[in-house]
Amino acid sequence: MTTIPIHTDDPVNARILAVSEDRIQGFHRDPIGAIVDQSGVGLEDVVTRIRAMLEAGTIRRVRQTLMATNLAPGALVAWSVSEDRLDDAFEYMFRNDPFSGHVVIRTTDEGKAGARYRLWTTVKVPRPYSIDRHCEYLKDQVGADHFRLMPAKCIFALGVGHVRRRTMEVGSKSDGPAEPKHVEVVELSDLDWRVLIGLKRELDVDEVGPDLWKNRGEEVGVTVDTFCEVAEDLQRRKVIGRFSTFLEHAKQLKTGERVTRYNALFHWAVPEGREVEGGCEIGRHHILTHCYWREGGPDFGNVNIMGVVHGTERDLVYEHKAAIDAHLADVGIPLSYTNVFWGGRSEIKPSEIVPSAYRDWCASVDLDPEEMV
Repeated sequence: MTTIPIHTDDPVNARILAVSEDRIQGFHRDPIGAIVDQSGVGLEDVVTRIRAMLEAGTIRRVRQTLMATNLAPGALVAWSVSEDRLDDAFEYMFRNDPFSGHVVIRTTDEGKAGARYRLWTTVKVPRPYSIDRHCEYLKDQVGADHFRLMPAKCIFALGVGHVRRRTMEVGSKSDGPAEPKHVEVVELSDLDWRVLIGLKRELDVDEVGPDLWKNRGEEVGVTVDTFCEVAEDLQRRKVIGRFSTFLEHAKQLKTGERVTRYNALFHWAVPEGREVEGGCEIGRHHILTHCYWREGGPDFGNVNIMGVVHGTERDLVYEHKAAIDAHLADVGIPLSYTNVFWGGRSEIKPSEIVPSAYRDWCASVDLDPEEMV
Protein backbone atom coordinates (compact mmCIF):
# COMPACT_ATOMS: atom_id res chain seq x y z
CA MET A 1 0.00 0.00 0.00
CA THR A 2 1.41 3.36 -1.05
CA THR A 3 1.30 6.13 1.54
CA ILE A 4 0.72 9.62 0.13
CA PRO A 5 3.22 12.10 1.64
CA ILE A 6 1.66 14.85 3.79
CA HIS A 7 4.81 16.78 4.79
CA THR A 8 5.08 20.31 3.42
CA ASP A 9 8.76 19.74 2.61
CA ASP A 10 8.08 16.71 0.40
CA PRO A 11 9.40 17.89 -3.01
CA VAL A 12 6.12 17.36 -4.87
CA ASN A 13 4.00 18.84 -2.08
CA ALA A 14 6.33 21.83 -1.89
CA ARG A 15 5.89 22.47 -5.63
CA ILE A 16 2.11 22.32 -5.27
CA LEU A 17 1.98 24.48 -2.13
CA ALA A 18 4.34 27.10 -3.56
CA VAL A 19 1.53 27.80 -6.04
CA SER A 20 -1.65 26.82 -4.20
CA GLU A 21 -1.09 28.93 -1.08
CA ASP A 22 -1.33 32.33 -2.75
CA ARG A 23 -0.53 32.23 -6.48
CA ILE A 24 -4.05 31.47 -7.78
CA GLN A 25 -5.31 35.03 -7.69
CA GLY A 26 -8.93 35.90 -8.48
CA PHE A 27 -11.69 33.53 -9.61
CA HIS A 28 -10.90 30.58 -11.88
CA ARG A 29 -13.48 28.27 -13.40
CA ASP A 30 -10.96 25.46 -12.85
CA PRO A 31 -8.66 26.47 -9.96
CA ILE A 32 -7.22 22.97 -9.61
CA GLY A 33 -6.26 23.10 -13.28
CA ALA A 34 -4.56 26.44 -12.64
CA ILE A 35 -2.49 24.82 -9.86
CA VAL A 36 -1.54 22.03 -12.27
CA ASP A 37 -0.48 24.51 -14.94
CA GLN A 38 1.61 26.71 -12.64
CA SER A 39 3.21 23.96 -10.54
CA GLY A 40 4.00 21.54 -13.37
CA VAL A 41 2.62 18.67 -11.28
CA GLY A 42 0.09 16.35 -12.95
CA LEU A 43 -3.64 16.58 -12.22
CA GLU A 44 -3.87 13.23 -10.42
CA ASP A 45 -0.97 14.09 -8.12
CA VAL A 46 -2.29 17.58 -7.38
CA VAL A 47 -5.71 16.21 -6.44
CA THR A 48 -4.45 13.27 -4.35
CA ARG A 49 -1.76 15.34 -2.58
CA ILE A 50 -4.10 18.21 -1.65
CA ARG A 51 -6.77 15.75 -0.49
CA ALA A 52 -4.24 13.84 1.62
CA MET A 53 -2.84 17.00 3.22
CA LEU A 54 -6.36 18.28 3.90
CA GLU A 55 -7.41 15.00 5.54
CA ALA A 56 -4.24 14.98 7.65
CA GLY A 57 -4.66 18.61 8.79
CA THR A 58 -1.47 19.82 7.10
CA ILE A 59 -3.84 21.97 5.04
CA ARG A 60 -6.49 23.32 7.37
CA ARG A 61 -8.89 24.50 4.66
CA VAL A 62 -9.26 24.93 0.90
CA ARG A 63 -11.49 27.75 -0.25
CA GLN A 64 -12.04 30.72 -2.50
CA THR A 65 -11.20 33.80 -0.49
CA LEU A 66 -13.05 37.09 -0.76
CA MET A 67 -11.86 40.66 -0.36
CA ALA A 68 -13.90 40.87 2.81
CA THR A 69 -12.84 44.47 3.43
CA ASN A 70 -14.91 45.36 0.34
CA LEU A 71 -17.92 43.34 1.51
CA ALA A 72 -18.31 44.33 5.15
CA PRO A 73 -16.75 47.12 7.24
CA GLY A 74 -13.89 45.63 9.22
CA ALA A 75 -11.00 46.52 11.46
CA LEU A 76 -8.01 45.20 13.29
CA VAL A 77 -8.94 45.49 16.96
CA ALA A 78 -6.50 45.71 19.85
CA TRP A 79 -8.02 44.80 23.23
CA SER A 80 -6.76 45.79 26.66
CA VAL A 81 -7.72 42.86 28.89
CA SER A 82 -6.39 42.04 32.35
CA GLU A 83 -4.00 39.08 32.45
CA ASP A 84 -6.41 36.98 34.51
CA ARG A 85 -9.10 37.37 31.81
CA LEU A 86 -6.84 37.10 28.77
CA ASP A 87 -7.23 33.39 28.00
CA ASP A 88 -10.99 33.43 28.56
CA ALA A 89 -11.33 36.48 26.30
CA PHE A 90 -9.29 34.70 23.64
CA GLU A 91 -11.55 31.64 23.83
CA TYR A 92 -14.70 33.75 23.63
CA MET A 93 -13.56 35.65 20.55
CA PHE A 94 -12.52 32.46 18.78
CA ARG A 95 -15.42 30.21 19.71
CA ASN A 96 -18.38 32.53 20.24
CA ASP A 97 -18.06 35.38 17.77
CA PRO A 98 -18.49 34.42 14.10
CA PHE A 99 -17.44 37.94 13.03
CA SER A 100 -13.99 37.72 14.61
CA GLY A 101 -11.40 36.11 12.32
CA HIS A 102 -7.76 36.14 13.41
CA VAL A 103 -7.46 35.94 17.21
CA VAL A 104 -3.90 36.41 18.50
CA ILE A 105 -2.23 37.12 21.82
CA ARG A 106 0.67 39.50 21.12
CA THR A 107 3.56 40.80 23.18
CA THR A 108 5.95 43.72 22.81
CA ASP A 109 8.65 45.09 25.10
CA GLU A 110 7.45 46.51 28.40
CA GLY A 111 7.14 50.28 28.20
CA LYS A 112 6.66 50.31 24.43
CA ALA A 113 3.61 52.05 22.98
CA GLY A 114 0.58 49.76 23.16
CA ALA A 115 2.19 47.15 25.43
CA ARG A 116 -1.01 46.85 27.50
CA TYR A 117 -2.93 45.64 24.42
CA ARG A 118 -2.31 41.89 24.43
CA LEU A 119 -5.34 40.52 22.57
CA TRP A 120 -5.63 41.30 18.85
CA THR A 121 -8.49 40.30 16.58
CA THR A 122 -9.85 41.09 13.15
CA VAL A 123 -13.55 41.91 13.11
CA LYS A 124 -15.94 42.36 10.18
CA VAL A 125 -19.58 43.35 10.59
CA PRO A 126 -22.00 43.31 7.64
CA ARG A 127 -23.83 46.48 6.77
CA PRO A 128 -26.03 48.06 8.03
CA TYR A 129 -24.78 46.92 11.43
CA SER A 130 -22.22 48.87 13.46
CA ILE A 131 -18.76 47.51 14.12
CA ASP A 132 -18.44 49.92 17.07
CA ARG A 133 -21.60 48.56 18.70
CA HIS A 134 -20.53 45.01 17.99
CA CYS A 135 -17.18 45.58 19.70
CA GLU A 136 -18.87 47.29 22.65
CA TYR A 137 -20.93 44.11 23.05
CA LEU A 138 -17.78 41.97 22.90
CA LYS A 139 -16.05 44.28 25.40
CA ASP A 140 -18.83 43.65 27.90
CA GLN A 141 -18.79 39.90 27.30
CA VAL A 142 -15.06 39.46 27.91
CA GLY A 143 -14.59 42.19 30.51
CA ALA A 144 -12.08 44.18 28.45
CA ASP A 145 -10.95 47.55 29.77
CA HIS A 146 -10.67 49.20 26.38
CA PHE A 147 -10.37 48.48 22.67
CA ARG A 148 -8.91 50.30 19.69
CA LEU A 149 -10.51 49.95 16.25
CA MET A 150 -8.07 50.26 13.35
CA PRO A 151 -9.91 49.89 10.02
CA ALA A 152 -7.85 49.43 6.87
CA LYS A 153 -7.72 52.51 4.67
CA CYS A 154 -5.57 50.92 1.98
CA ILE A 155 -4.06 47.49 1.28
CA PHE A 156 -0.50 47.14 -0.03
CA ALA A 157 0.14 43.39 0.34
CA LEU A 158 -2.14 40.42 0.93
CA GLY A 159 -0.97 36.85 0.46
CA VAL A 160 0.33 33.89 2.42
CA GLY A 161 2.80 31.54 0.72
CA HIS A 162 4.61 30.25 3.81
CA VAL A 163 6.36 27.47 1.90
CA ARG A 164 7.90 29.72 -0.74
CA ARG A 165 8.86 32.34 1.88
CA ARG A 166 10.97 29.90 3.91
CA THR A 167 14.05 30.47 1.76
CA MET A 168 13.30 34.00 0.64
CA GLU A 169 16.31 36.29 0.45
CA VAL A 170 16.38 39.10 3.00
CA GLY A 171 15.36 42.35 1.31
CA SER A 172 13.72 40.65 -1.68
CA LYS A 173 11.31 43.11 -3.25
CA SER A 174 9.51 43.94 -6.47
CA ASP A 175 11.08 46.21 -9.09
CA GLY A 176 8.54 48.93 -8.34
CA PRO A 177 6.31 50.03 -5.47
CA ALA A 178 3.30 47.92 -4.51
CA GLU A 179 -0.05 48.78 -6.05
CA PRO A 180 -2.35 50.37 -3.45
CA LYS A 181 -5.85 48.92 -3.14
CA HIS A 182 -8.24 51.35 -1.52
CA VAL A 183 -11.02 49.92 0.61
CA GLU A 184 -14.54 50.56 -0.66
CA VAL A 185 -17.56 48.47 0.36
CA VAL A 186 -19.51 47.21 -2.67
CA GLU A 187 -23.30 46.91 -2.88
CA LEU A 188 -24.47 43.41 -3.84
CA SER A 189 -27.73 41.97 -5.18
CA ASP A 190 -29.51 38.94 -3.71
CA LEU A 191 -28.05 36.79 -6.52
CA ASP A 192 -24.57 38.14 -5.81
CA TRP A 193 -24.89 37.16 -2.15
CA ARG A 194 -26.22 33.70 -3.02
CA VAL A 195 -23.26 33.02 -5.27
CA LEU A 196 -20.81 34.44 -2.73
CA ILE A 197 -22.19 32.17 -0.03
CA GLY A 198 -21.68 29.16 -2.28
CA LEU A 199 -18.29 30.42 -3.40
CA LYS A 200 -16.76 31.02 0.00
CA ARG A 201 -17.65 27.77 1.74
CA GLU A 202 -14.68 25.54 2.42
CA LEU A 203 -14.21 22.58 0.09
CA ASP A 204 -14.81 19.10 1.44
CA VAL A 205 -12.06 16.59 0.67
CA ASP A 206 -14.03 14.93 -2.13
CA GLU A 207 -14.78 18.30 -3.76
CA VAL A 208 -11.10 18.91 -4.52
CA GLY A 209 -10.83 18.25 -8.24
CA PRO A 210 -11.91 19.52 -11.66
CA ASP A 211 -15.35 21.09 -12.20
CA LEU A 212 -15.68 21.88 -8.50
CA TRP A 213 -18.16 24.77 -8.96
CA LYS A 214 -20.91 22.61 -10.52
CA ASN A 215 -22.29 21.44 -7.19
CA ARG A 216 -21.96 24.94 -5.71
CA GLY A 217 -24.16 26.30 -8.50
CA GLU A 218 -26.76 23.65 -7.77
CA GLU A 219 -26.63 24.54 -4.06
CA VAL A 220 -27.64 28.13 -4.76
CA GLY A 221 -30.12 27.28 -7.51
CA VAL A 222 -28.27 28.39 -10.64
CA THR A 223 -26.41 26.70 -13.48
CA VAL A 224 -22.66 26.39 -13.26
CA ASP A 225 -22.34 28.90 -16.12
CA THR A 226 -24.46 31.46 -14.26
CA PHE A 227 -22.51 30.78 -11.05
CA CYS A 228 -19.20 31.40 -12.82
CA GLU A 229 -20.48 34.48 -14.69
CA VAL A 230 -21.62 36.09 -11.43
CA ALA A 231 -18.29 35.19 -9.79
CA GLU A 232 -16.39 36.74 -12.71
CA ASP A 233 -18.47 39.91 -12.41
CA LEU A 234 -17.70 40.01 -8.68
CA GLN A 235 -14.02 39.72 -9.52
CA ARG A 236 -14.30 42.75 -11.81
CA ARG A 237 -15.88 44.57 -8.87
CA LYS A 238 -12.86 43.66 -6.72
CA VAL A 239 -14.54 41.49 -4.12
CA ILE A 240 -12.80 38.21 -5.03
CA GLY A 241 -9.46 37.33 -3.46
CA ARG A 242 -7.58 34.14 -4.27
CA PHE A 243 -8.24 30.42 -4.38
CA SER A 244 -6.07 29.02 -1.62
CA THR A 245 -4.93 25.98 0.31
CA PHE A 246 -4.41 27.34 3.82
CA LEU A 247 -1.70 25.58 5.80
CA GLU A 248 -2.00 24.95 9.50
CA HIS A 249 0.88 27.29 10.30
CA ALA A 250 0.17 28.23 13.91
CA LYS A 251 0.42 24.74 15.42
CA GLN A 252 2.60 21.66 15.19
CA LEU A 253 1.38 19.27 12.52
CA LYS A 254 0.78 15.53 12.85
CA THR A 255 4.04 15.10 10.95
CA GLY A 256 5.88 16.85 13.80
CA GLU A 257 6.85 19.82 11.63
CA ARG A 258 5.90 23.46 12.09
CA VAL A 259 5.26 25.57 9.01
CA THR A 260 6.28 28.74 10.86
CA ARG A 261 7.41 29.53 14.40
CA TYR A 262 7.27 33.31 14.62
CA ASN A 263 4.54 35.75 13.68
CA ALA A 264 5.49 39.42 13.86
CA LEU A 265 3.24 42.45 13.45
CA PHE A 266 5.45 45.36 12.37
CA HIS A 267 4.45 48.97 13.07
CA TRP A 268 5.77 52.00 11.19
CA ALA A 269 4.79 55.65 11.57
CA VAL A 270 5.54 57.50 8.33
CA PRO A 271 4.90 61.24 7.89
CA GLU A 272 1.27 62.30 7.64
CA GLY A 273 0.34 62.68 3.98
CA ARG A 274 2.85 60.03 2.88
CA GLU A 275 0.90 56.98 4.04
CA VAL A 276 0.22 55.63 0.55
CA GLU A 277 3.79 56.28 -0.60
CA GLY A 278 5.18 54.64 2.53
CA GLY A 279 2.81 51.70 2.30
CA CYS A 280 3.71 51.09 -1.34
CA GLU A 281 7.43 51.08 -0.51
CA ILE A 282 6.95 48.73 2.44
CA GLY A 283 4.43 46.53 0.62
CA ARG A 284 6.82 45.83 -2.28
CA HIS A 285 8.84 43.54 0.03
CA HIS A 286 7.99 39.94 -0.78
CA ILE A 287 8.32 38.65 2.78
CA LEU A 288 5.18 40.50 3.92
CA THR A 289 1.98 38.44 4.00
CA HIS A 290 -0.11 41.50 4.90
CA CYS A 291 0.47 45.25 4.74
CA TYR A 292 -2.13 47.93 5.44
CA TRP A 293 -2.59 51.61 6.15
CA ARG A 294 -4.18 51.62 9.59
CA GLU A 295 -4.25 54.46 12.11
CA GLY A 296 -3.14 53.35 15.56
CA GLY A 297 -3.46 56.72 17.32
CA PRO A 298 -1.44 57.93 20.32
CA ASP A 299 -1.69 54.59 22.16
CA PHE A 300 0.43 53.07 19.40
CA GLY A 301 2.89 55.87 18.66
CA ASN A 302 0.62 57.19 15.88
CA VAL A 303 1.53 54.20 13.73
CA ASN A 304 -0.08 54.29 10.27
CA ILE A 305 1.47 51.36 8.35
CA MET A 306 1.25 47.78 9.66
CA GLY A 307 2.66 44.61 8.14
CA VAL A 308 2.88 40.94 9.09
CA VAL A 309 5.84 38.61 8.59
CA HIS A 310 6.04 34.91 9.46
CA GLY A 311 9.27 32.97 9.85
CA THR A 312 10.96 29.95 11.37
CA GLU A 313 13.78 31.95 13.00
CA ARG A 314 13.27 35.04 15.15
CA ASP A 315 16.58 36.64 14.17
CA LEU A 316 15.75 36.21 10.49
CA VAL A 317 12.40 37.95 10.99
CA TYR A 318 14.32 40.87 12.52
CA GLU A 319 16.68 40.89 9.53
CA HIS A 320 13.73 41.20 7.15
CA LYS A 321 12.43 44.17 9.15
CA ALA A 322 15.87 45.81 9.17
CA ALA A 323 15.98 45.48 5.37
CA ILE A 324 12.59 47.20 5.05
CA ASP A 325 13.68 49.99 7.42
CA ALA A 326 16.88 50.48 5.44
CA HIS A 327 14.91 50.70 2.20
CA LEU A 328 12.66 53.40 3.68
CA ALA A 329 15.75 55.40 4.65
CA ASP A 330 17.18 54.96 1.14
CA VAL A 331 14.03 56.36 -0.52
CA GLY A 332 13.78 59.26 1.94
CA ILE A 333 10.81 58.21 4.07
CA PRO A 334 11.59 58.99 7.72
CA LEU A 335 10.04 57.09 10.62
CA SER A 336 8.89 58.78 13.81
CA TYR A 337 8.15 55.40 15.43
CA THR A 338 8.51 51.70 14.73
CA ASN A 339 7.87 48.58 16.79
CA VAL A 340 7.30 44.84 16.69
CA PHE A 341 4.44 42.91 18.30
CA TRP A 342 5.21 39.19 18.48
CA GLY A 343 2.39 36.70 18.11
CA GLY A 344 1.89 33.91 20.61
CA ARG A 345 -1.25 31.86 20.94
CA SER A 346 -3.37 32.24 17.80
CA GLU A 347 -6.42 30.86 16.04
CA ILE A 348 -7.73 31.71 12.59
CA LYS A 349 -11.15 31.27 11.07
CA PRO A 350 -13.01 33.02 8.23
CA SER A 351 -15.08 35.98 9.43
CA GLU A 352 -18.77 35.83 8.59
CA ILE A 353 -19.75 38.71 6.29
CA VAL A 354 -23.32 37.88 5.22
CA PRO A 355 -26.04 40.26 6.56
CA SER A 356 -28.52 37.44 7.19
CA ALA A 357 -25.93 35.69 9.36
CA TYR A 358 -25.68 38.78 11.56
CA ARG A 359 -29.43 38.81 12.10
CA ASP A 360 -29.33 35.11 12.98
CA TRP A 361 -26.51 35.75 15.45
CA CYS A 362 -28.44 38.56 17.09
CA ALA A 363 -31.35 36.19 17.63
CA SER A 364 -29.04 33.54 19.10
CA VAL A 365 -27.69 35.95 21.75
CA ASP A 366 -31.05 37.66 22.36
CA LEU A 367 -30.11 41.02 20.82
CA ASP A 368 -32.41 43.27 18.82
CA PRO A 369 -30.70 43.71 15.40
CA GLU A 370 -32.08 47.25 15.16
CA GLU A 371 -30.08 48.19 18.26
CA MET A 372 -26.87 47.08 16.54
CA VAL A 373 -27.24 49.43 13.55
